[in-house]
Amino acid sequence: MMNKNKEMSYLDPTDIIDSDHQEVRGLAQEIAGRLKDPVEKAVKLYLAVRDGIRYDPYSPFFLPEHYRASYVLKRGRSFCVPKASLLCALGRACGIPSRIGLATVRNHLATKQLIEFLGTDLFVSHGFVEFYLEGKWVKATPAFNRELCLRHQVVPLEFNGREDSLFQPYNLENQRFMEYIAIEGTFTDIPVDHILTGWKKTYGEERINRWIKKFEEEGDRSLSDFESEEVLKE
Repeated sequence: MMNKNKEMSYLDPTDIIDSDHQEVRGLAQEIAGRLKDPVEKAVKLYLAVRDGIRYDPYSPFFLPEHYRASYVLKRGRSFCVPKASLLCALGRACGIPSRIGLATVRNHLATKQLIEFLGTDLFVSHGFVEFYLEGKWVKATPAFNRELCLRHQVVPLEFNGREDSLFQPYNLENQRFMEYIAIEGTFTDIPVDHILTGWKKTYGEERINRWIKKFEEEGDRSLSDFESEEVLKE
């Protein structure tokens, strides 16, 4: 009973994962409201966020509101953690216990511009979701939309609700794609301070402050157009 109660705590809305927001609940109902099977619901939600929210690593990141599910839904594009926040909120709105996971990964197949922007191919606090389905936690990674994957010669990442869905180690040309370095942990809400601390340590506080200053000057407009950048191959 104690474990069941703990799992049920991952159904509650939080300040950032606002699964009680009217538009979030409305989208959850639209996507999965007629379905009965939680696994089938989770798969439909995953595909909706994977492809419905464009991947954009140049999105704002330094305030809690930048990760808020309802904000991500309205903006329509963001990077992995905000996309995971929205998927987590949709899961909770559908009665599926859902939590955030963070990992450090090495991206072997990014763009030249993104690597220069970050100063490294190490992606700290990459976000994914864990759904509690059929008595176990299952990982789902909705970061990269289908069109982006195909352009980068990577098979779009699928999720069947019963097995972990994590980034592929190789692309279609057998080149290294993603390498998991460490799992940072799982969380009830988005740990914004944890993310910022890790980013400053890895990317440099001066670099992070420069990004923040630009967003403060220009609003939430993306700092660059990721979809127009070319793949950097090893």
